[in-house]
Amino acid sequence: MDDLVKHRLDMAADKLKSAKILLDERQYKDSIGRSYYAVFSSLRAVLAIEEKDFSKHSAVIAYFQKEYIKTGKFHIKYSKYVQQAFQIRNSCDYDDFYIASREEAEEQYNRAEELLKEVKKFLSC
Repeated sequence: MDDLVKHRLDMAADKLKSAKILLDERQYKDSIGRSYYAVFSSLRAVLAIEEKDFSKHSAVIAYFQKEYIKTGKFHIKYSKYVQQAFQIRNSCDYDDFYIASREEAEEQYNRAEELLKEVKKFLSC
């Protein structure tokens, strides 16, 4: 496995660990943010196998959707996971009045964990 791919997978795992700690400490907005970055780092690990990267989060997501979801390399449910993670993270970070619930934080954590496992499985092929 390429060093950059491994580095990005390690980053994703670290973000996921942070998300869990924050979730356990009832810091739901921050946990959601770390879960999102676990998802984002997972996507960037996949893109690294093609030596692709983009400066905007939306571009990374769009490329992943086009090249990996629409082609069937990843199940379509991950499209929803990624889009919702991006949207809820934006709400947590930029909407002063957004209140994140434990349920939302748990869902984002669980989805990030599932996606990371799927990415690791995909990359081990």
